[in-house]
Amino acid sequence: MNNIKNVFSIKDLENLSGIKAHTIRIWEKRYQILEPMRTDTNIRLYDLVSLQKLLNITFLHNYGYKISKIATYKEDEIPELVSQIVSVKNSRNHALSAFKMAMMNFDQQLFFNTYDWLAAEKSFQEIFLDVFIPLLEEIGVLWQTDTITPAHEHFVSYLVRQKIVLNSEKLQVLNPTRLDKVFVLSLPLNEIHELGLMYLHYEILSKGYKSIYLGESMPIQNLKDLKKHFENIVYVSYLTIKPDRDQVNEYVEEMVAELQDDTTELWFIGRLASLINSEKVTDKITVVDSILDFSYKL
Repeated sequence: MNNIKNVFSIKDLENLSGIKAHTIRIWEKRYQILEPMRTDTNIRLYDLVSLQKLLNITFLHNYGYKISKIATYKEDEIPELVSQIVSVKNSRNHALSAFKMAMMNFDQQLFFNTYDWLAAEKSFQEIFLDVFIPLLEEIGVLWQTDTITPAHEHFVSYLVRQKIVLNSEKLQVLNPTRLDKVFVLSLPLNEIHELGLMYLHYEILSKGYKSIYLGESMPIQNLKDLKKHFENIVYVSYLTIKPDRDQVNEYVEEMVAELQDDTTELWFIGRLASLINSEKVTDKITVVDSILDFSYKL
């Protein structure tokens, strides 16, 4: 079975571009900006070329160009105009569109070229916070709405993971400059979403701390082993889909019982961290609202 999606419904185009299906139909009828294929039952279908064109048109429209004006441009003038705008304004929106097209086409070179273009102007922190996080959030929605396949999501997630590892490795070879605490990063049992935790590893290293990355599905009992080697540990747990919502506070209680003492801190981050009972938060337990907030707390 082919898992690669290269034909799209008008709803897919809406999800990928942010332009409502009703508006796309109007633009087609009034300005002929797209020429959809039709099924035997007259349902619109679009190819990757149409998707690319719509993303470019959306980019120009967001920059204030009227759709009636855009419709007068020749096919090759639209991407050229986008390139001219991008060369003047380092555009987050353009990067998001380019990364999405790289994903849809499984185009590693486009991903790398777009990343290098961003890296010429921005730090890795800025790229991750300003572009990768919105990209990954949008990909999550696209996957849930069946606009993209798991193959698309895995492809782009792996490339983002590569960039985190590459930038983290550059820092790992340096000796820590801040020795007052050691960070130990892990995910709860059966939690496999580790991109956020991987980025926190980078942030901690960039601030000069020692960071020990243990990764996914780590039993709390095994975390105790670190106490034999280090003092003043900050255990960081990233809660995305695990533990189950009704077991979050039980998980925190177990972390406290097994790990906490006068020299140990527990930090919790992720969408499920908001479920932690505020009464459990002490000067040794920190609930972090976001990755940006985590950076501020370091």
